[in-house]
Amino acid sequence: MTTSLRALPRIVTALFVALAASFSHFAMALEEGDKAPDFSLPASDGNTYSLSQFLGEKPVVIAFFPKAFTGG
Repeated sequence: MTTSLRALPRIVTALFVALAASFSHFAMALEEGDKAPDFSLPASDGNTYSLSQFLGEKPVVIAFFPKAFTGG
């Protein structure tokens, strides 16, 4: 196996860590009291909902529950 192929898993891991770090920077950019950016998420009823759908209508609570028996 060539040296470049043996280094591939380390390169992929480094890229993944760099991407995760850059996304975590965006997540930390919000402060308490800041307005949340618009986003869409799939719900357990099979529909996808956007935060903008509820703007001015009602408070929004996002709760995350890992699937049963997934260890997450």
